[in-house]
Amino acid sequence: MHTGNNWGGSFEINHGEVTTSGEYDRSRTSEWDSAALYHHQNLDETQQSWLLGPQEKKKKKYVDFGCIVISHKALKWILGSILLAFCVIGLPIIIAKSLPNHKSPPITPDNYSVALHKALLFFNAQKSGKLPKNNGIPWRGDSGLNDGNDTDVKGGLVGGYYDAGDNIKFHFPMSYSMTMLSWSVIEYRDKYKNINEYNHARDLIKWGTDYLLLTFNSSATKINKIYCQVGGHRNGSQTPDDHICWQKPEDMDYLRPTLTCQSGPDLAGEMAAALAAASIVFKDDNVYSTKLIKGAQTLFAFARDSGKRMAYSRSYPADIAPYYNSTGYYDEYMWGAAWLFYATGNNSYLSLATNPGIPKNAKAFYMIPDFSVPSWNNKLPSAMLLLTRLRLFLNPGYPYEDMLQMYHNVTGLNMCSYLHNFHVFNWTNGGLIMLSRGGPQNLQYVANAAFLASLFVDYLNASGVPGWYCGNNYIPSDVLRSFATSQMDYILGKNPMKMSYVVGYGNKFPRHVHHRGASTPNDHKYYSCNGGWKWFNTNNANPNNIAGAMVGGPDQFDKFSDLRDHYNNTEPTMAGNAGLVAALVSLTTTAGNGIDKNTIFTAVPPLYPQTPPPPPPWKP
Repeated sequence: MHTGNNWGGSFEINHGEVTTSGEYDRSRTSEWDSAALYHHQNLDETQQSWLLGPQEKKKKKYVDFGCIVISHKALKWILGSILLAFCVIGLPIIIAKSLPNHKSPPITPDNYSVALHKALLFFNAQKSGKLPKNNGIPWRGDSGLNDGNDTDVKGGLVGGYYDAGDNIKFHFPMSYSMTMLSWSVIEYRDKYKNINEYNHARDLIKWGTDYLLLTFNSSATKINKIYCQVGGHRNGSQTPDDHICWQKPEDMDYLRPTLTCQSGPDLAGEMAAALAAASIVFKDDNVYSTKLIKGAQTLFAFARDSGKRMAYSRSYPADIAPYYNSTGYYDEYMWGAAWLFYATGNNSYLSLATNPGIPKNAKAFYMIPDFSVPSWNNKLPSAMLLLTRLRLFLNPGYPYEDMLQMYHNVTGLNMCSYLHNFHVFNWTNGGLIMLSRGGPQNLQYVANAAFLASLFVDYLNASGVPGWYCGNNYIPSDVLRSFATSQMDYILGKNPMKMSYVVGYGNKFPRHVHHRGASTPNDHKYYSCNGGWKWFNTNNANPNNIAGAMVGGPDQFDKFSDLRDHYNNTEPTMAGNAGLVAALVSLTTTAGNGIDKNTIFTAVPPLYPQTPPPPPPWKP
């Protein structure tokens, strides 16, 4: 049966008209089929299209989603893409999430970083004045709030730091400590930041420099005095004072006189160095940095005053000289001038620091072994290293080159003196260099020397220099670094006593530290001048551990007496801890390696070597 008519008419058959003659049906069907075939075979394609119409195309199938209609083919592409993305991206994520979570462990801090965190806390424990709430030492409170009331300073001399186990504020070693802390922050700023101690270190420096700015008229350009000490003890005196009484700072009720110095190039030179170095630390605070520079310049002018060139300690032979006696001031001239040059870029300071008369009067080139030992009293090795830095990285040339080369050579020889094989200093059997020549408090000198040695190595590395010469012997810089690490490792416990000499570091450390605040219970009870001595005399361990304090250390036989009355062994000092902090940050590798080459030169203008003068005319 035909249901369609290619001719355009209807071929529909009426079911009511059924024919019974089979022959008729066959003939009609046959004729129709023949004609159709005949016509199809003799028409070209165009004619066939006219007669038969267009050939039926395959219809596209669509899916209706209500808001959108999309073809089957597109839908397959979309679904296939989603499946592929799931296999490539989603499936790995699901698998990763389903597996046990094994995070990479954090980098374990090395011993030097751990000790550094504690060493900085010592300065929090030594703070005088009204303490901030975040000071972090629970057994310390406000103290010394009447300091300086006997001066013309508005508000007195409140603040600063107590020097050691007593409650005296010695401004000379306090200034040196601030210079050393600032130097370490300038050189190793990124390390401090990486171990989250940068802001802490800056706060400690500012606590000290804020106080130092009170000790002279910092708003003036010319001064005639400096308040050089608060509190103290006069030998032979029985009047209650900082040595007669064993009292924690919070209980002090005796008079604490302020000592005034009308001369003191050593003290003023060191104070100028502290403020100048701190001004670089705080260069991001223009107002404060400028204030520090102005104060440093005023102090240095006082130090250079030809009418005031007497060592500050000679003004008080009974009050200062027995404790922090200064033996000269030309090293402070070199030291202070170097820091003022870096802080200001003023070439007049560099000219002074490289003036041949300064090292001559300081005996810098005499190669006396004791002059290679850095300390609060001897700035020569530190100052010459600081100026060697200028030669290595900026190379200013004439007219400074000759003297800078000499400083560089002597710095190399100083480093040679620290090495065991040159036998300049004695060493203990346990491996500790005896820079104090058998005297007390050896560790503070060792820590300072370790810092200078480590810093010199970093200078060489930053310059691409692998070593230096000790006479005819070429010394790779790694040898000097090994010296620094060996000495710090000794201090931290690698010694015959198996004891750490930094309180709170390791399992075995001094428990009877010679320190008034640490040895007196924090029980909110008042202990009188004489009544406090029971805490000195007890055999019990200190109730308060003064975390981070580096004690005086062992003797030349590696022996250590953990007794309060052996203060040469068990008393910590600010100057010692400043060197400790500097050495530790220089050696830690947890927070990275190397120095900050450029920050110290921020204020230094471009230096171009000047043309040397012509030779004198020849005379027959």
